[in-house]
Amino acid sequence: MTQDDQPFVTFINIFEVAPEDADAVAAKWRERAAVMSTKPGFLDSRLHKARSPEGRFQLVNVAHWESQEAWEAASASMDFASRAQAAQQATDTPLRPNTGLYDIVAEF
Repeated sequence: MTQDDQPFVTFINIFEVAPEDADAVAAKWRERAAVMSTKPGFLDSRLHKARSPEGRFQLVNVAHWESQEAWEAASASMDFASRAQAAQQATDTPLRPNTGLYDIVAEF
């Protein structure tokens, strides 16, 4: 499957956050996700929480967008960008996002 054959693009954001802060970060994530869900090209998004507090990545967001361009436009919007920046600068629940866009290379 080539990039041009794919019906969507997958956005993955893996959060490094202290286990005790994961629920608070998830609550703030819901607010940002609600904003993104109204943007053109949004398909779906799910936030996954690690079952073990020992995991390096406590939260993983997997979202699907119609295209890379739709994701870029949505993430550049002022309402989302300001919320995302505030989340990264929060001192009460520090987190480190690791983001990227992905294409499917294998399926079973």
